[in-house]
Order: sequence, then C-alpha cells, then structure tokens
Amino acid sequence: MPTNITQTIDETDGHLTLRVEGEMMLDDAVLLEKLALEMRSHYGRELTIDLADLDFLDSDSAPVLKRLHAEHGFKIDGMEIFLQAAIDSAERKTQI
Repeated sequence: MPTNITQTIDETDGHLTLRVEGEMMLDDAVLLEKLALEMRSHYGRELTIDLADLDFLDSDSAPVLKRLHAEHGFKIDGMEIFLQAAIDSAERKTQI
C-alpha cells in the first residue's frame, strides 16, 4: 500500500496535523520531514504528525521520525501500535 500524507487544519484552533496512512519507507519519511518543516515555517504554527493509520514502518524511517520529534520538536501521535508490536515480538522470542 502506498504512503498517503494528508494535511488537516482544525477549524477551532488552527492546529495543523499531517496524517500518514499506508507503509512508510525511508523516502516517505524524508518527504514527511521536508513537508513538516516547510509547513511549520510557512504557517508559523506547530503541527502534529499522526501515524495511527500507518500499517508498516521500516527500520530506516524510524530514525527520521525520532529526529522529527527529538531535534525538531514535532509531536508524534499513534506510535502505540508499533511499540506494542515490538513488545509482543520480544516476548515471543523469549518464550522459545
């Protein structure tokens, strides 16, 4: 499934969100970073990156997301599913 990035603006407070759906590979993550930085610069507002509808995240794109949060200060929502999958995988490996 290709990556789909949708920009939304909350009508009540003007908060910007980039919603990501599908599968995220390195090129998609780099594009997301570029879009997020450009939008923040253009609108002069903070924005949230919503990954709740992401089906797959490759290991090369994870550092880009970490950079978006740690270095650029973007709020990232929806990572709980990936964290739970990592925990489940680790638990399965220790039970073998």
